[in-house]
Amino acid sequence: MGSMEPPRAEANGGSAAPAYNGGGPTANGGDSLAGRKGKAGTGAVALPLEVGTRVMCRWRDQKLHPVKVIERRKVSSLNSSDYEYYVHYTEFNRRLDEWVKLEQLDLASVETDIDEKVEDKATSLKMTRHQKRKIDETHVEAGHEELDAASLREHEEFTKVKNIAKIELGRYEIDTWYFSPFPPEYNDSVKLYFCEFCLNFMKRKEQLQRHMRKCDLKHPPGDEIYRNGTLSMFEVDGKKNKVYGQNLCYLAKLFLDHKTLYYDVDLFLFYILCECDDRGCHMVGYFSKEKHSEESYNLACILTLPPYQRKGYGKFLIAFSYELSKKEGKVGTPERPLSDLGLLSYRGYWTRVLLEILKKHKSNISIKELSDMTAIKADDILSTLQSLDLIQYRKGQHAICADPKVLDRHLKAAGRGGLEVDVSKLIWTPYKEQG
Repeated sequence: MGSMEPPRAEANGGSAAPAYNGGGPTANGGDSLAGRKGKAGTGAVALPLEVGTRVMCRWRDQKLHPVKVIERRKVSSLNSSDYEYYVHYTEFNRRLDEWVKLEQLDLASVETDIDEKVEDKATSLKMTRHQKRKIDETHVEAGHEELDAASLREHEEFTKVKNIAKIELGRYEIDTWYFSPFPPEYNDSVKLYFCEFCLNFMKRKEQLQRHMRKCDLKHPPGDEIYRNGTLSMFEVDGKKNKVYGQNLCYLAKLFLDHKTLYYDVDLFLFYILCECDDRGCHMVGYFSKEKHSEESYNLACILTLPPYQRKGYGKFLIAFSYELSKKEGKVGTPERPLSDLGLLSYRGYWTRVLLEILKKHKSNISIKELSDMTAIKADDILSTLQSLDLIQYRKGQHAICADPKVLDRHLKAAGRGGLEVDVSKLIWTPYKEQG
């Protein structure tokens, strides 16, 4: 599995509250305007605009941003030639792609004859550390580095237009980020309504209201393995709860770009993190792991839903996956390959955990001892310490060299650790021991 914002509505179909759309754009490597020629600012522009056209578009911040037309469609109006355009904001992540009206486009800025080589080079824009840290909880996924250029183009062609624009999940209406391959009968649905407990989805609000009157669940199916205050974690077996697992994958794909969607969820366990109140346990995020991993993967896919991001839940989920590995008595590592943002999140977790131990042990500790204490794979420990210049190679062995001031500086740069996992509240039996 790959390692991805609804109006407030009561679970039984109450009135809707403000929509959550994730705020403004997050820069994520954009396209440069360099290398473009033949600006068509003079003379009439042929309409409708062709797919591939570059133009400036007025976004929700009321500022003009460069976009590329990905798709177009006719709209029903008095003028039979009216079109809407699906555009990609070339400065930002694909999650902000959307349908816009012609009046939002600055036709005087239409540009043609793009130098694709310059364009491709420009898309490798580097993100600042602050931007990456801002996203690290938002979007952790296994990367798509395994895709060759042709496969990547095929993926982007197939998923280029978001099929579902919004979902309603519990109290929130959420703007989706990416395409998800829902069954064909949902292709004409701009918005889907999810039961927040069983994750069944419907086309209409009335269907959800009828469903909620009959649905007996008030929490994810499966066993509650952790409860600390209002925070709870449920373990869901994909074999025992196949429909729930598949629906969770459909939901997650809306917020993860290059996530492989598995229909055979039998091989996976899903760990659903919830906030609990008198109405039930409401999912805020999850991670999944294979029941049997020959590569010692302890996490396959991880997601914090948009309304709950920036609260430390992503870091909590990573920490929780390692606490399960400790209970299993083995080291773990996230499924590879990691995306750059996935690596950033994990590197932050590894840095905080390892350096806190080094501060206590005054560097008088080996890589293997660190691995035994943390359940972090030795290769991950070595790469993390090397990235911090805390490893030296002496007489055929790796030696950890750490000045307390250096450790403090790195810990400060790694940021806050997020919510703590209280291991005393974890009641769990590893899958291999469950029968």
